[in-house]
Amino acid sequence: MKKINYKFLIPVSLVLFLVIAACSKSFINKPPLGTLSPSILASETGVQGLLIGAYSLVDGAGAAGDGTQSGTSNWPWGGVASDDAYKGSDPSDDADVAALEDWSIIPTNGSLTSKWVVNYAGIQRCNDVLKVMRIATGISDSGSIAGQARFLRAFYHIELQKVFGNIVYADESISPTNINFTNTAPVWPSIEGDLNFAIANLPDNWSSTGEVGRANVWAAKALLAKAYMFQQKYAAAYTLLQDVIANGKTAKGDKYALMPHYFSNFNPAQKNSPESVFAAQTSVQDGSSVDWGGTPNGDYGDLLNFPYTAGPGACCGFYNPSQDLANAYKTDATTGLPLLDTYFQGLNVSDPTTPYVGTLDPRIDWAIGRKGIPYLDWGPHPGDAWIRNPGADGHFSPKKNVYAASQKNFTDNGSAYWAPTELVANNINLIRFADVILWAAECAAQAGDLNAAMGYVNQVRTRAANPTGWVYSNSDYDAANAIYKTQTTPADNYKIGLYTSFPSQAYALEAIYHERRIELSMEGHRFFDLVRWGIAGTVLNAYYDRFRATMPLKKNAHWTAGKNEHVPIPQSEIDNVNSDGKKRLVQNPGY
Repeated sequence: MKKINYKFLIPVSLVLFLVIAACSKSFINKPPLGTLSPSILASETGVQGLLIGAYSLVDGAGAAGDGTQSGTSNWPWGGVASDDAYKGSDPSDDADVAALEDWSIIPTNGSLTSKWVVNYAGIQRCNDVLKVMRIATGISDSGSIAGQARFLRAFYHIELQKVFGNIVYADESISPTNINFTNTAPVWPSIEGDLNFAIANLPDNWSSTGEVGRANVWAAKALLAKAYMFQQKYAAAYTLLQDVIANGKTAKGDKYALMPHYFSNFNPAQKNSPESVFAAQTSVQDGSSVDWGGTPNGDYGDLLNFPYTAGPGACCGFYNPSQDLANAYKTDATTGLPLLDTYFQGLNVSDPTTPYVGTLDPRIDWAIGRKGIPYLDWGPHPGDAWIRNPGADGHFSPKKNVYAASQKNFTDNGSAYWAPTELVANNINLIRFADVILWAAECAAQAGDLNAAMGYVNQVRTRAANPTGWVYSNSDYDAANAIYKTQTTPADNYKIGLYTSFPSQAYALEAIYHERRIELSMEGHRFFDLVRWGIAGTVLNAYYDRFRATMPLKKNAHWTAGKNEHVPIPQSEIDNVNSDGKKRLVQNPGY
């Protein structure tokens, strides 16, 4: 969230620069880089400035040691690590991420450190807010400020927990004189405590100030529900989710709702919509750095994830949707329902030689760039001409993070230098309302209320079935509204229907799991969902078996239960923190 309130951000930006932390013995104990003491910041303006600094890392960029792997789109950790996507580019390019595609990752992998340190930097900034508040004077709404800081602290801890598993819960009591911490204690109770405090102290909305990126009570309830989902506390999550669905509002004060058209959720012109529960805020052409080592406000984490050589951006061919994901959009020609158990059988969708010609869920062409299908207003996707290495990357391009040709130069940084053209003003969806609805469906199914579960799933499918939101051939793309103007010829043989029954709990859960995959594809959730459902080994190893012979990075891939639920703790952090002989960090099992 690089920008919240532009007018407010400018006066405090110099203050924030001076309090950026430098590296010391521990990833947690980082003394101030500048010479400003907490007493100088102990005012409403100073504390709000520190809070903006805490928000600024929500996108996963802007701290020492960041990188494309640390972005909260989680494309390596939630996408490449799953069956949704290939790393992309050449196999040797960014080999650290390639290790997630076949689960050969080891503790010295460099991508681990970037994810680890950026989130702990965010946690430290939250703790700085809380510590300085204690000596500050003249603060008009200390509860709201503390609520936001603790919401963000919970968010950063959840990011760490779902990737690394055994982490340190770092509250403001940890300091250079108190380094008694460990990563062997459970962190969920502390995360829940932070979020319950946030719920008790955050406002209903921020409409009075227009600060659309700040967390409100509804975002806090949704994030607490997410924490419960990861712990299989379905009843507690369901109570919160029902409240959020019935009464929740955005920070702007809009009632939560599904947007009429699916791709509006990924359109820079429509961000902070009624479907946005919590998002990393982005901006471009705002004077922030666009070169390596800077802290740009665009979506830095997805910098590499554009078609290769042409189209939006100018590089680099990473994060290609997988063939398995494309096949998951197959539907039954009669009912329009997903082929839950058989989607991977038969011909491949858009196979270059013998393609599948059956019916498809229309969301495929908003999530995946496919040959011959309109790619927003960039023209038909040319196929392998936009793929850096088809033998390793497949035949598809990412789509949800890009911008339309008609949006170029005001939603990107408008430069010939390749990196700025890929820094876009498209918010990163961290929780959107469709996510909330499908969590509720899962909770209802777990409780045995299969009719309610089906109703929630059908809400999401009804939006997808609206033909005004499909991709059309021979039609101008309306970038302002994320639709095609002439809706005569659908771009493919689309067929999507609603469920009429969930005959069993097992069927309901399978349908919900599949719906989450195709609704939220390429948004960084897939691997974490597979792990929390307890089916990662079954799903991923079957996926590897299907593609060993055709995809180089799948040849030796294997997912190991009891180990690969999480990645290793960075070895450099273990060595650093334990260098005095006291064992504070221990490595995850199996690594």
